[in-house]
Amino acid sequence: MLALNDDFAALAHPHQRPPRLANNGKPWTTWLMLGGRGAGKTRLGAEWVRAQVHGSAPYAAHRCGHIALVGESEHDVREVMIEGPAGLLRISPRGERPRWTSSRQRLEWPNGAVGHAFSADDPDSLRGPQFDAAWCDELAKWRYAQAAFDMLQFGLRLGPKPRQLITTTPKPIALLKRLVADPRTAVTRAGTQANAAFLSPGFLDEVLARYAGTRLGRQEIDGEIIEDRTDALWSRAMIEAARVSDVPELTRIVVGIDPPASSRDGANACGLVVAGRGEDGCIYILEDATAAGLAPAAWASRAIALYRRWQADTLVAEVNQGGDMVSAVLRNVDAAVPIRTVQATRGKHMRAEPVAALYTQGKVRHAGAPMPELEDEMCDFGLDGLSGGASPDRLDALVWAVTELTASQRAEPRIRWL
Repeated sequence: MLALNDDFAALAHPHQRPPRLANNGKPWTTWLMLGGRGAGKTRLGAEWVRAQVHGSAPYAAHRCGHIALVGESEHDVREVMIEGPAGLLRISPRGERPRWTSSRQRLEWPNGAVGHAFSADDPDSLRGPQFDAAWCDELAKWRYAQAAFDMLQFGLRLGPKPRQLITTTPKPIALLKRLVADPRTAVTRAGTQANAAFLSPGFLDEVLARYAGTRLGRQEIDGEIIEDRTDALWSRAMIEAARVSDVPELTRIVVGIDPPASSRDGANACGLVVAGRGEDGCIYILEDATAAGLAPAAWASRAIALYRRWQADTLVAEVNQGGDMVSAVLRNVDAAVPIRTVQATRGKHMRAEPVAALYTQGKVRHAGAPMPELEDEMCDFGLDGLSGGASPDRLDALVWAVTELTASQRAEPRIRWL
């Protein structure tokens, strides 16, 4: 029975079995596995790597000696890909189990094969090393997806036929859409329910009842690439057109704050977005530092740290839910910091409309690398808010920051100053 449990190929779901050919009808070099939450993507990735190490059919035709393990961050590589419940250490039989050296970000198997761990947050760390295989996990979440992916491709230069497996819940990012269409890619797909036998029935019942049929559910449960909402104020194309690498001298910088009403688990995040006005008259979105689960003193410290690091002119904080408490919390951290408190008198959609219009006019730009979570909220924000029903904390903070920077140009204020 133990031997059977170790034979993943015999137990694998159809979507976890290796595809034979790529889009062009030839052997693939990239296997893209798009799946919903809990669809078995991590287990597939770990088992695929294990097969490359030992040259085990049907997943590998020969042994690989150097394998890149690339995740969203160092934490994700360690906690999910290596040490997680379906990670490499857990799925390996005792006699084949690799040794993990965290200080070197390195896995070493008894047969001499080596797994090299990399964070996609540091694309340049992939510059130089070389591999004969790679496993990329949750690529759609990578902050510097294109740069990290490009650096990895230059490193896949060992062995007779380097290959890579990409396991991810899809998002409509440009890189993922290009990979789906690439002639050298083989694509397999699966929803959460495909792996139902290994998931909590309570989890399935809950997420299906709450999200089945929604845009968020189609993405996170069904594993579909969901394009822009037809009623969204922003589109991916609009944001890509607004992206710039160079920022002019900034005449004013503000930190927009959308404070949470509570710090308990599951509560709204504290929206924190930094924006500045350039000498050219355009507004530049500089950073999304939104964080969830922080106590008031913690999010206030984070906001003021942003204020200092960016040498901002003021903090702009919504006080609808917190009232005087918001100012008091910020003052407790730094009594001298300038604070502009604002109170919403109209709905979120009405407040966001003039800001979206500025994007259409080319007056707002996104500086530097993508800000995935913020941009996801923007492209999913329609007449009824976000499709999953969550609060658009990042977007709210952006709206307050941009509104503050354009306040002197408005004929009628959209906010009431306190």
